[in-house]
Amino acid sequence: MGVYDELFTASVEDPERFWLDAATAIDWHVAPTRALDDSRPPFYRWFPDGELNVCHNALDRHVDAGHGDRPALVHDSPVTESQRTFTYRELRDEVAAFAGVLAGLGVGRGDRVVIYLPMIAEAAVAMLACARIGAVHSVVFGGFAPKELAVRIDDATPSVIVSASCGIEGKRVIEYKPLLDKAIELASHRPEHCVILQRPQAEAAMGERDVDWASAVAGATPADCVPVKATDPLYILYTSGTTGKPKGVVRDGGGYAVALNWSMPNVYDVGAGETIFTASDVGWVVGHSYIVYAPLLAGATTVLYEGKPVGTPDAGQFWRVVAEHGVKSLFTAPTAFRAIKKEDPNGEYARKYDLSSLKYLFLAGERLDPETYRWAADLLEIPVIDHWWQTETGWPIVANPAGIELLPVKPGSPTRPLPGWDVQVLDANGKPVEAGTDGAIVVKLPMPPGSLPTLWNDDERFLSSYMNAFEGYYLTGDGGRLDEDGYVYVMGRTDDVINVAGHRLSTGGMEEVLASHPDVAECAVIGVADRMKGQVPRGFVVLKAGVERDEDELRAELVQLVRDQVGAVASLKDVAVVAALPKTRSGKILRKTMRGIADGADEPVPGTIDDASVLDALRPVLRRE
Repeated sequence: MGVYDELFTASVEDPERFWLDAATAIDWHVAPTRALDDSRPPFYRWFPDGELNVCHNALDRHVDAGHGDRPALVHDSPVTESQRTFTYRELRDEVAAFAGVLAGLGVGRGDRVVIYLPMIAEAAVAMLACARIGAVHSVVFGGFAPKELAVRIDDATPSVIVSASCGIEGKRVIEYKPLLDKAIELASHRPEHCVILQRPQAEAAMGERDVDWASAVAGATPADCVPVKATDPLYILYTSGTTGKPKGVVRDGGGYAVALNWSMPNVYDVGAGETIFTASDVGWVVGHSYIVYAPLLAGATTVLYEGKPVGTPDAGQFWRVVAEHGVKSLFTAPTAFRAIKKEDPNGEYARKYDLSSLKYLFLAGERLDPETYRWAADLLEIPVIDHWWQTETGWPIVANPAGIELLPVKPGSPTRPLPGWDVQVLDANGKPVEAGTDGAIVVKLPMPPGSLPTLWNDDERFLSSYMNAFEGYYLTGDGGRLDEDGYVYVMGRTDDVINVAGHRLSTGGMEEVLASHPDVAECAVIGVADRMKGQVPRGFVVLKAGVERDEDELRAELVQLVRDQVGAVASLKDVAVVAALPKTRSGKILRKTMRGIADGADEPVPGTIDDASVLDALRPVLRRE
């Protein structure tokens, strides 16, 4: 067996020993004597008798070890044309001061703080300050719609909300304070205080409950780290739910810290003194895990980027960040690379920068189509690592473990499950399917440390959403298959499997074919209701920059391509060329929303949408108006 096989086998055969060993790599106030409390399945708890502070492990531990002058966080903002670098000592002091502000406002262990900030260094400071005093943070995207923010305020019931006067989206300045005030007006719960960071691009009008960030920090007494139980919640992160009410994923501190600390060298091959650039947002799990917590736990340098992959000002910004900050691992969503590829199909911007420091590109957040994989791999000539995970899991389920050994790549698969994740594929009756057969992707319980122990104040929904479908398994909600080598193929959410005249077909498989056409930058396939066949697929493609084609001619080529590679049974005859696809802020295409509109539903604009005008422009096409 190779090193990967040995580690994986050890993790599933004796998880107690595997994770207790991993736990020794971080500091404990009270070291755990056992790894897993399995007394009340499926409510598993990791390191139940341990006590620690995650902020101490992310900051103070490194300063105490003599690494206070090492760069910890770089805020790189092309939209404000500014950069700031914080050493571990500077970041610790900033966090301790802001923790003192929160403590002075009455925030204590177990209290909730909602963080509604743009991609600025203060977002990480606020998160870590909450962790420092044992408070529970809940980050909501800066600029999120008031109604969506109000729902989260009512669920988390924060005593304090931390926000800023504005954020910058591309070239637009978005004032946050009016949105925040409206959200509080809509919410039933009222926070006692709002701490507002004034940014020079827009000044917020302050009210009675509002506290100025700079003034409060100037007068604050720095707060020390408060030890908490490993099973205490570190944060709540809301993810969309099928009922419309968001689900508050709970993350415990101990299991999360152990898992993330293990993942940095083993999955991302980034250690102390090395740099990772995760191009995401702190509003997503990727931002929580791999912009803020994991890099700092590992003693690495993390880049927090305020900008877009294209348009701020060009498609070369990721390459500039890599070159200027000596980035070793770059982590972003496939959508970001499709956007770069669309604007710069020949990769000319990449050739303008010295990318010799870059050893890996990691992509996650949605399926990585083979065409985008090949484009990135050919351009960069480094390992391009597709990996798959979810808000609920907190860290990757399936990935090519760069720091252990690189497994052979099969385009379309993120390779094999990481240690701790016993991934299986089941049929509708809960029986394992044969290799190569599609089914529901599940994880055998218990899941490893770092995964959600429950939902905030909603154990019943935790059970109904994830645990009741197949006893003893976590339901990922994704469909796909395992091949004979144990490689996982994730074909998309199970509701993206369509039934065409009794044939179950993956829209992801059809998207893969459309994306392989040389003129297509990105695409989406949805299943829409059909009186004769139950459902039929409709395709939507965005062309690469500079490509001009006769639409009828291109449509015929794409339809024939799917017919040749998927089969006539796919019945894909309808492909529209569109200017853009509607996406969430993390880059996921809003296929469910598109499907609802196409089926005639009065589909609301999701709170997670990046640009509502894209959806508005697409509505007539979806409805065939």
